[in-house]
Amino acid sequence: MVDGKVAKAYPAAILAQHGVVQDRLEAGPIAVTWCSYCNTALVFRAEAKGQPLEFDSDGVIGSNEVFKDRQTGSRWQQSILEAISGPLKGEHLQLFPFLLTNWHEWHRLHPDTLVLKPLPGYAERIPAVNALIREGLSGKGDARYGVIHRDDRLPPKQMIVGLDIGGTRKAFSLAALREIRVFNDRLGSEPVVIVHQPDSDTTTGFLARAKGRTLTFEATDDRQNEMIDRETNSHWNPYGLCVSGSLRGAQLESLILEPEYWFTWSEFHPDTAMYGTATPRP
Repeated sequence: MVDGKVAKAYPAAILAQHGVVQDRLEAGPIAVTWCSYCNTALVFRAEAKGQPLEFDSDGVIGSNEVFKDRQTGSRWQQSILEAISGPLKGEHLQLFPFLLTNWHEWHRLHPDTLVLKPLPGYAERIPAVNALIREGLSGKGDARYGVIHRDDRLPPKQMIVGLDIGGTRKAFSLAALREIRVFNDRLGSEPVVIVHQPDSDTTTGFLARAKGRTLTFEATDDRQNEMIDRETNSHWNPYGLCVSGSLRGAQLESLILEPEYWFTWSEFHPDTAMYGTATPRP
């Protein structure tokens, strides 16, 4: 993530060992989280009702981590960022913008980035944890114990990115996005575009609107380093910046995508729509 002029990177293999890392940005306190049970990566503002909060891991519900804040003892479900017990029950934490990508792509974008260092005793575990994370991206295997709601539209460990706009929710299968690369859609009344870069397995999402115009996008190459809008033939990079054409300099408004396994997203967002072809299961 970028904090003013400072870029910060949080390696997944460190986050997966701790579950939650606290940090402070110009905008206020944040928590960077990774649930190793369901590959859910989320960043959120670490405050509720104006009160800064600090979090510790506190068990698992539905194969998704639960955190307890030290200030009130309230317990929070990571996937939906809702307090499920305690004085703050029913409150929601606010998602914070972040990008899930590989080190090569992040370093290309931010060569002077700061990187989270592992605590003593954790560095030697990083290769094994990275191997488990890569294995988890295969989409193979069943949901872990504790899952109550089962939705067979996708295999349980299919990675998706979830999107919630004003209570309208949709999951986009990464397997499908790896094929189509640029996907135009509408959630509620909002036009959106989802962009996938196969080289780095990076997915970004934007409101498909610039300078008062609704736009429709398509890829210009197989590697998805650039896309073009059909309305003005302007060229855009995969991070929503127009690099040439009549809209040059325009920046699409970013959306916060929530990467996780399908079984977790569908359990905690049971009313979700879905993009991607279901794979038959025996």
